[in-house]
Amino acid sequence: MSDIRFIIMGIALVFAGFLVLGAFGHDYQAATFESNEFGTCYEYSDDSPPSQINCSFKIFDQTVFFGIVMGFIGAGIIAFVKGVRGDWDNKIKPEDMTGPSKNQNESTDDSGKD
Repeated sequence: MSDIRFIIMGIALVFAGFLVLGAFGHDYQAATFESNEFGTCYEYSDDSPPSQINCSFKIFDQTVFFGIVMGFIGAGIIAFVKGVRGDWDNKIKPEDMTGPSKNQNESTDDSGKD
């Protein structure tokens, strides 16, 4: 049996990772192209002309962003697999059980002891 909480959390984390990558990824892809093709990198802003910066800083920012996105996606995959393989829902101690199934289990256990 599966643990639905981890499955939902895994799907949400993978979705969040792809959403962040899709929404903000375009800001971080230019560093590799600028570095490989031109050897110089520029920082762009709306109110001033582009300014030349060190490419290693821009590539480091790109690597950190990619690491964060891969962390979200990786954590989501781990949570999803843990949820699919897990059987925590079935490993409940009899004294911790609540609800109608608890009364049903007690009545079946007591019937053979008399």
